[in-house]
Amino acid sequence: MSLLTISGSPHIHGDQSVKKIMYGVIYAMIPAMLVSIYFFGIDAVRVLLISVISCLLFEYLIQKYLIKGETTINDGSAIITGVLLAFNVPSNLPIGIIIIGAFVAIGIGKMSFGGLGKNVFNPALVGRVFLLISFPVQMTSWPIAKPLFVKSITDAITGPTPLGIMKEGLYAGKTVQEIMPEIPNYVQDLMIGYQGGSLGEVSAFALIIGAIYMFYRKIITWQIPTAFLGSVIVFSGILWLVNPQHYVDPLFHIITGGMILGVFYMATDMVSSPMSSKGQIIFGLGAGIITIIIRVFGAYPEGVSFAILIMNAFVPLLNKGFKPKRFGETVN
Repeated sequence: MSLLTISGSPHIHGDQSVKKIMYGVIYAMIPAMLVSIYFFGIDAVRVLLISVISCLLFEYLIQKYLIKGETTINDGSAIITGVLLAFNVPSNLPIGIIIIGAFVAIGIGKMSFGGLGKNVFNPALVGRVFLLISFPVQMTSWPIAKPLFVKSITDAITGPTPLGIMKEGLYAGKTVQEIMPEIPNYVQDLMIGYQGGSLGEVSAFALIIGAIYMFYRKIITWQIPTAFLGSVIVFSGILWLVNPQHYVDPLFHIITGGMILGVFYMATDMVSSPMSSKGQIIFGLGAGIITIIIRVFGAYPEGVSFAILIMNAFVPLLNKGFKPKRFGETVN
């Protein structure tokens, strides 16, 4: 006879499970996957497949032969890590580097903490930042996006991202107004995807479609995205109003680089983000401010990945400082 163990009250009934949530996130990323394939072709498929397969393989091997516990590659979390890692690298990244990134993401970012639910940092971002520091040339070589039906043998050329163009221009002493003509139609191009960058950065519109789906499925909540985007808008807006010749407007920061990807798909990771609503708001505020500080005052044009990882480190403190009220607890 099997024993039924019941935990202490309160009990909440729901149809959500780890597997359903994980595959919900995967479904939400499909529009961005399709756009990346449309603009980067077979290279996008190659990066996605190698990254996902490598993450699944490393998680299986580590659980099977090192942890020697039940394998969990069917829950979808390793697939998400693989897709997010692929979304954070250029489409021309060599196979060996992709595999290294997958190993770091799963082996160090996830399994070294004990697996799903125990990792402190977002695994995909751990892999991405490791690759950026270890292979800076390959990780900042951005193929120019071209629709499939106009591709030719000359499309292997690379070019800077809008953030890179802006950063280089400002360092050269140009004003924002002088640099902007070098990024024509950037709002339209970045919304659709007709712009160089990582696989998951090219189309803000596709990422927003997936985010709406996750909100509808209640996979993510409003606190972190709202606080993240709000702090970016306010902080960058103040700088822009003070000196519009040296600082770009908030819209540029929102739709360029990995902002939309980071805000909705990585900062909202249930494991590495705070549990309470107040903690989530502080988490988002901090991530947004750090992102703008790095983008504006740092040497690196992007800052979303570093900002999220830094705030991941504060999550235990935020969880301790903003504990939800215990069930049945009375207010004095």
